[in-house]
Order: sequence, then structure tokens, then C-alpha cells
Amino acid sequence: MNILVTGGAGFIGSNFIFYMLEKHPEYRILCLDALTYAGNLKTLEPVMDNDNFRFVKGDIRDREFIFNFFGKEDFDMVVNFAAESHVDRSIEDPGVFLETNIIGTQILMDACREYGIQRFHQVSTDEVYGDLPLDKPELMFTEDTPIKTSSPYSASKASADLLVEAYNRTFGLPVTISRCSNNYGPYQFPEKLIPLMISKALAEEELPVYGKGENVRDWLYVEDHCRAIDLILHKGKDGEVYNIGGHNERSNLEVVKTILVELDKPESLISFVEDRAGHDLRYAIDPTKISEELGWKPTILFDEGIKKTVKWYLDNKKWWENILSGDYQDYYQRMYKDEQVNS
Repeated sequence: MNILVTGGAGFIGSNFIFYMLEKHPEYRILCLDALTYAGNLKTLEPVMDNDNFRFVKGDIRDREFIFNFFGKEDFDMVVNFAAESHVDRSIEDPGVFLETNIIGTQILMDACREYGIQRFHQVSTDEVYGDLPLDKPELMFTEDTPIKTSSPYSASKASADLLVEAYNRTFGLPVTISRCSNNYGPYQFPEKLIPLMISKALAEEELPVYGKGENVRDWLYVEDHCRAIDLILHKGKDGEVYNIGGHNERSNLEVVKTILVELDKPESLISFVEDRAGHDLRYAIDPTKISEELGWKPTILFDEGIKKTVKWYLDNKKWWENILSGDYQDYYQRMYKDEQVNS
């Protein structure tokens, strides 16, 4: 099996590559990444010498490059992680989210049609469903929940999902879509909630929490997410959407306090700041479909996963300190001078 993973130098994409190379050592994995702010080539160092892995620098928005690239390779499947994904950044600059998340997805699917790819898998998000009320914990997102977006980011991902479904129906492109809850674990970019709070707590800086910290998220350990995508690729039905949730709901304030306990830091570090515009109240995913059809269930509960995550960030300070200092971007310039990379 020859699999293209786009956005594989990012958080979830890199963890997926590690998982697949270990689970399916006979597979060939090629990672395509534009190495924008959230892509870190150092993350992939553990597999760079693997004979069944190769990295190529490239942008999914570049149609000519993508078609030439597909023409040189013989991909069986494409897993599209490549996306602008930070809500705050989408509020500041929506345009780049539309270009990457929608147009980039279209270009990839056009290439998949041209070169007869067996499966295009779109990695999406529970944010396409909007939010749920805090006072009705029995309500959860299912695959039939109507799309109702709140941010430019979620709108761009919902648009891409609809385009993927349209390509399946109109052109017969074999596709699947997965929508996951908030991921956490190793190699997550430090501007996201959990690694941000870990780094600030270690530096004994103020921990900024939006509003009153009441917003609730369903947390999914990244390895469980990777296992779910692997199952969808091999057993998922063409044209179907699968929700992937961890059954680990926590308020943002609960998450921050848990991190402080793990690091033995005082709650006095918490600082409440003005809430984000259009901040969704609660996300909760019902993963019944993927559980019943494919046999997937989350294996790592939040209390265990957060301990593993905090330990990883304590053991790998150099990785995230280089990001915070900007050195990781300088590394690209020194090593590759913005040229295409083949390793």
C-alpha cells in the first residue's frame, strides 16, 4: 500500500505517520507538507531514516505541482490532514483558511480523479456542527447533526466536507470523512490549549483562560484518533462520515487546573481574559457509528492521557522551546532553503 499523507509535519499528521509505520511496516508512506508555521520537520526526525518513509515539501494549493507530483507517484490512498486549523488565526485572516482548506482539498481530489486513487480520506472536525448548550449534557453530535459553523475555520472545513461529498456523488470519487473532537498528545503546536498551558505553567507565567473557562470540549488522545483513521481507511464504507469522540468532556478551566496539579503549580497563575468572538460553548461527539460498524472505541481516558502528555512535554522541552523561540523555522531555511525536500 502506497499512502500519501498531506500535512504530515503537523501534530495529528505526524502522529498518524508514526502509527502507520509501526502498525503497517510494509506500507510506504509519503508525507507532503508546505512547512508553514505549524509544520515542524524536526517532528519527523524519528522516521526520516525509515526506508518506507519519504518527505516532500509542497503546497496543496499549487495545482501544477500537485498534478506533477501525483504523476510521478503511484498512490493507493490519500489522507488529507493539510489545513489551517487555529480558530483565533482564522478570525484574524480568514482568506488563507479558504485557500488551503477548500481550494487545496479540491486540487487534491482533482488529482485523485486524474490518477485513479482508491480512497481519498478527509480529516475534518466536530466544529462543523457548531456547538451544544452547557445545560443539556445528553445532547451529542451525530453524523446526522446539521452543519452550523461558528468561525471562518469551521466554515472552511465544513465547505471542504461538502465538496468531498459532492465529488463522491458527482464524479464517483471514493471518499470517506472523519470528524473528531479535540485532540491532545505529543508534538502538538504550543499555541493550542494544553501545550500552551504546560509551557506557561513551567515558566510560571499567567495562564490566559477565555471568559470564565466554562466552555466544554470532548478530548481525544491523538493515538486513539490515528487508530480510528486506520480502521476507516481499511474498513470504512465509501461516501460515509464517521464521528470520532473520546467520551472525555472537560471544561477548559478543568483542563487547566488538571495541568497545574500535574506540574505542582498554583491556581493563582490562572488569568481570565476577554472571551473569543463566537466562542462555541460545548462540543460532544457520539461515536456510536464507528464503534458499531468498525469496532473502534477510545482506549485512553483523559486522566491517563493528560499524564502521558504532560510527561512528554517535560521530557521533550527542546522540541517546543525551539518552536517558541522561532528556531524551528530557521532550521528549514538552513537545511533546505525553501527547496523541495526529498529524504
